[in-house]
Amino acid sequence: MHVPEPTAAAAGRPRPAVPDTSAPDSPASTTSETGHGETGRHVPGTADGRALVGPPSRPLTLLLALAGGLVTDAAFPDRGWWPLAFVGVAALFWALRRDGARWGFLVGLVWGLAFFLPHLWWANYATETVPWVALSVMEACFVAVLGAAWVWARRWPWLAGRAWAQAVGFAVLFVGVEQARTEVPFGGFPWGRLAFSQADSPLGRAAWLGGEVLVSLLVALAGSLLAVAVLALVRRRDVVTGAVVPVAVAGALVAAPLLVPLDTRAEAGTLAVGAVQGNVGEPGLGSFANRAEVLNNHLQGTVALLDQVEPGDLDVVLWPENGSDLDPQTAPDVARAIDDAAREVGAPILVGAQEYPETGGRYNVSLLWEPGTGVVDRYAKQHPAPFGEYIPLRSLLRIFSDQVDRVSIDMIPGTETGVVDLASERLGRTVPLGVVICFEVAYDGLVNDAVDAGAEVLVVQTNNASFGYTAESTQQLAMSRLRAVSTGRATVQVSTVGVSGVIAPDGSLLQSTELFTADQLVADLPLRTSLTPAVRAGDWPGRVVELLALGLLAAGVGSVVRERRADRASATPAAVTTRDDAR
Repeated sequence: MHVPEPTAAAAGRPRPAVPDTSAPDSPASTTSETGHGETGRHVPGTADGRALVGPPSRPLTLLLALAGGLVTDAAFPDRGWWPLAFVGVAALFWALRRDGARWGFLVGLVWGLAFFLPHLWWANYATETVPWVALSVMEACFVAVLGAAWVWARRWPWLAGRAWAQAVGFAVLFVGVEQARTEVPFGGFPWGRLAFSQADSPLGRAAWLGGEVLVSLLVALAGSLLAVAVLALVRRRDVVTGAVVPVAVAGALVAAPLLVPLDTRAEAGTLAVGAVQGNVGEPGLGSFANRAEVLNNHLQGTVALLDQVEPGDLDVVLWPENGSDLDPQTAPDVARAIDDAAREVGAPILVGAQEYPETGGRYNVSLLWEPGTGVVDRYAKQHPAPFGEYIPLRSLLRIFSDQVDRVSIDMIPGTETGVVDLASERLGRTVPLGVVICFEVAYDGLVNDAVDAGAEVLVVQTNNASFGYTAESTQQLAMSRLRAVSTGRATVQVSTVGVSGVIAPDGSLLQSTELFTADQLVADLPLRTSLTPAVRAGDWPGRVVELLALGLLAAGVGSVVRERRADRASATPAAVTTRDDAR
């Protein structure tokens, strides 16, 4: 009996290649240089079956990801070549053009490792190899999740074949994942946000409108548009609309923040401050080995301010985090020494110190010391750094590294907003100082809360002694500059060893110091009370981007589920017909 030829579904023959959802107008995502898919089947779409531009080969894809991560790191301090952030994002966009969520995960992981390993090199200097690698891998895993999520999200039909939609979608997903890693795990770790590379870029001014979320979004979008433009050039199709226009739009996005009105004028008088960078005896782990050495350095630096000002000219003297390695509240000799220095300079001192409550643990505190009175106000760090100031999962992690025992006493988080009230006799009123300690400057919510609570200037107290001559301090200074813009507040970053700096409300760096030098800065800071759009918006920009990213992913996953159901539904009747005919 004659048996009809079975259908492709029944016989297991390969289906036609799936259109490349990662590259608009590309015939197939699995197209090779020969014009065939990974199954070897001829790919339709051009006269001879050859794709105009297929996805990069797998080795080239990984090389693109590797180069993209390295290039992105170069956009940050110390090098600070900020336009390279666009190139790095574009490289990731290109590298993720192949389908397959697992492959996307690998590509994202490679990009993330290439970025975070050099970017967080200071963690290796301050600890050892295992903690540095562990932190870098943890952060890189977020980029890996981005790679897998993008493979799914772009299967949404509305994105497939639309270059501009894909550029926007990728930027939203990138920043959505970036926002997630600022929140989890253990309170998140925002280091390396795209926005922090843009302190010297026109895009940095956009922080006034929407904080680092908006700045990162603009960087990611400009990079995605650059990738779309390069793709159009390689295809040699629609060069004007496909390449010239995206580049022009990207350029406009970068230049547009120049129109943002950044006001630097004083709204409530000025505050005369002196900042003391006392320095340490040696960089690295032994910087606080000698009792009271760091304290004495800052006492001497406070008196040295009198080379620039007369006693009583300053409203406040600012010391860095751990400016006193001993608690003046429990050590009478330390209290006397600080009080003598405050009397000599004729101003209160904002002292960085540690508190050890009887209940256990420790606080990282900023103490306002009034001469003749002592501590009149206090701020305790709200967000201790996990693995640096306290150790989560200590017993488990000890298996991998004994470095966990370097933090012998876990730090306790403070519960009060970062505002210290300074009574200014010259101004005849109380001036609220916004205070954040060290890594807290990376968390926009903490800084916004302080400004929303009335802070008229910002003080970033930090101790960078453990990080040597790495880029950690300049990376942190870039964050402080962006905070000045987003809040519209003059900012002073004061470090034990540098880099310290005075920053105008528009992010301009007015004064700065060198690393591992004893130095003092004197400045009149404009006091400002108005709230920027970024402060008023609070955490809404981040929440909106996260929701949009989840929506994109859900739409893509939903499309894939519907496609598979349709495939199964069409394959089942064909198989039944074949069996019936075979009888």
